[in-house]
Amino acid sequence: MQVVRLARLGMAAAVVTLLAACAHPINLEPSMLPERTESQLVKKKVGYVITDADRAKEVTTPGGGGDKVSYFPYRDMEKAVRSALRAVYEEVSSVKAGSDATALREAGISYVFTPEIITNSSSPSPFTWPPTKFSAEVSCTVTDAAGTVVARVRATGNGAAEFEEFKSDFSLSARRAVADVAEKLVAEIRKSEQLR
Repeated sequence: MQVVRLARLGMAAAVVTLLAACAHPINLEPSMLPERTESQLVKKKVGYVITDADRAKEVTTPGGGGDKVSYFPYRDMEKAVRSALRAVYEEVSSVKAGSDATALREAGISYVFTPEIITNSSSPSPFTWPPTKFSAEVSCTVTDAAGTVVARVRATGNGAAEFEEFKSDFSLSARRAVADVAEKLVAEIRKSEQLR
């Protein structure tokens, strides 16, 4: 009897450990994106580089209740990065590499933005796994068509959501952070004299 009870306790502990170790998938795509106002656009064509290897990178960060969340920051945030650039420039396109000077000149691209994305999440909740806080940082190295670095821009966005808000959208704090970083990236690009 004692052996059976110990076995049940051991199995229960193993299940709890297994559940606590799992990473819940979330999506970072924001529901709100920077607004594009045609009259304010810089009359230039720019490109951005997000490689297939970047898109395939999966990241795991803390959630609540000892759980973790997993997501693909480059894949999920590509639309936000592109929309931030479209809010500033007349034309935006994805390019395979910022080092192919001939292809960039032929395409008429003035600048190439290569983003580096860093994310983090947390939650003080012992009972629910979705993160209540999320941060996203986008740092872009900007080169001209010849591959010379002309500027670096960086923006950090933060998002928060409480249980009552996120119970129907477990990714809400992340989506808010990405929407925030996209708006701030627009502001940082507009502030740079080198990127006009």
